[in-house]
Amino acid sequence: MAANGESCARAKKSSGAKDGQNGKSADSAMKERRQKDREERLSLVLWKRPLTTLHYFLLETLMEVKEWTLKLWQRRGAVVLVLVIFALFFLAYYTEGAHQQARLLYVQYMEKRILWCAYWVGLGILSSVGLGTGLHTFLLYLGPHIASVTLAAYECGSTDFPEPPYPDQIVCPQDGVMEESISLFSIMSKVRLEACMWGAGTAIGELPPYFMARAARQSGADPDDEDYEEFEEMLEQAQGAQDFASRAKLGVQHLVQKVGFFGILACASIPNPLFDLAGITCGHFLVPFWTFFGATLIGKAIIKMHIQKLFVIVTFSKHIVEQMVSLMGSVPRVGPSLQKPFSQYLEAQRNKLHHAGESGPADDNWLSWVFEKVVLVMVCYFVISIVNSMAQSYAKRLQQQRHSEEKTK
Repeated sequence: MAANGESCARAKKSSGAKDGQNGKSADSAMKERRQKDREERLSLVLWKRPLTTLHYFLLETLMEVKEWTLKLWQRRGAVVLVLVIFALFFLAYYTEGAHQQARLLYVQYMEKRILWCAYWVGLGILSSVGLGTGLHTFLLYLGPHIASVTLAAYECGSTDFPEPPYPDQIVCPQDGVMEESISLFSIMSKVRLEACMWGAGTAIGELPPYFMARAARQSGADPDDEDYEEFEEMLEQAQGAQDFASRAKLGVQHLVQKVGFFGILACASIPNPLFDLAGITCGHFLVPFWTFFGATLIGKAIIKMHIQKLFVIVTFSKHIVEQMVSLMGSVPRVGPSLQKPFSQYLEAQRNKLHHAGESGPADDNWLSWVFEKVVLVMVCYFVISIVNSMAQSYAKRLQQQRHSEEKTK
């Protein structure tokens, strides 16, 4: 009897060991398959496989259009209601009548403000939305706008620029009313609306990682996102993380998970390239939506934007710019050659501020030409990254379809 019992125990241990080995081998095979699929998708880029990438991009676009059409059809009542409201506004806007004078005075002002806010919100969304890479709209649009307002305020001695042409063009007021001194707060107040709208747009752009991780956690399905897969792998290997990048990611994850609202606020209030991880963490641990979005909105649209505004305004204040241009001239050999175009550009901008509608040598300045080409290159790179990302999404659809067919066989 005792011998039989010992043999049964040994048999159970051996079967358990075999099951454990089979489980480990299955997990390793799954990880190898995921890694192979990921490498195959990452090789799908325009400069390596242009025809296949464009083909998959078009197919993914058609799939997205089809999915969104079905979603809108399922909510056709709300869609019809919105269309009716827009039609009523359109008729009221363009119908002649006694309200026309009020429209010219008030509605046009509101229309201009709404479009101005929508413009900056859209640029903020483009800066942070997860489409392969973000378009750096602060460096390309908001930063130069704040710098232009700062330089103009110091040159004009006022921030009361005539509207129109502001904000399309900055011109000094012609009535001779000049402030005694320009303060940082007056310049910050002048650009507060566009800066806060841009910050709100960046907060909205952080929502896709949050919703993706939340949906994956609630449904229990396999994650359909590279960042979320990396996040789950990071949680599994948390104890063995040694490199700085892994420790930084774990630090963000622990801060958000343990501190909650104020942890999210801290991560959103400073320039943080790992903030996508904060959104994934909040979605994975089912942090309430308004806790995540409220902290992100306050951090990005109020705290972070005031820090960035202050930095740009101080950097482009009159005495700092003059010192930087003068220091360029002291560089051996190339100093005068570097100093001349910058001085010409600043002088041309000063002339434009005092003479509305006139064009000067700034139009032919190589600095303007270089900046335009940099903007063009970054926008093209952003578009290419979207094409690559959508093509890789379609490749992932095909891989998932192939794996599901293999399971059913």
